[in-house]
Amino acid sequence: MIIEDTRQQAGKHNIKHEWFEDHGVQLLRSKIPFGDYCLPPAVSIDTKECMDEIANNICGKAHKRFINECKAAQAAGCQLVILVENQLGIEDISQVHTWQNPRVIYSPNCVQGDRLERAMRTISERYGVRFEFCNPYDSARRIIEILGEYK
Repeated sequence: MIIEDTRQQAGKHNIKHEWFEDHGVQLLRSKIPFGDYCLPPAVSIDTKECMDEIANNICGKAHKRFINECKAAQAAGCQLVILVENQLGIEDISQVHTWQNPRVIYSPNCVQGDRLERAMRTISERYGVRFEFCNPYDSARRIIEILGEYK
């Protein structure tokens, strides 16, 4: 997979597009800061504001969109890291089962930590997604550390 800049004019690059298609090269159109074509990044970090947000992404209405993003990263050969910010002391996927959804008061059947942890493990195994956790105050530092692992 390669990225083609969105400023490339439609219809003017059909010869290249045909060659790419004939040779199994997937094109992703996105604005890039310079040049016309580039390789996708080795790693991409998606930050989640809290456990509620990741629970909604994985087990709620945003599930389909979230899974499509996981599949797209995998197809591009990109390591997708989900960095879940939380002040609950959860530092590892093995601790997610301890999470108690605050919405349980209003919605007794809402996702709880044990189900969320199983779903995270499945997504990790199936799509190669890496789940990381940190305090919101450590988020910027963790982003730089994670990106530094893929230099």
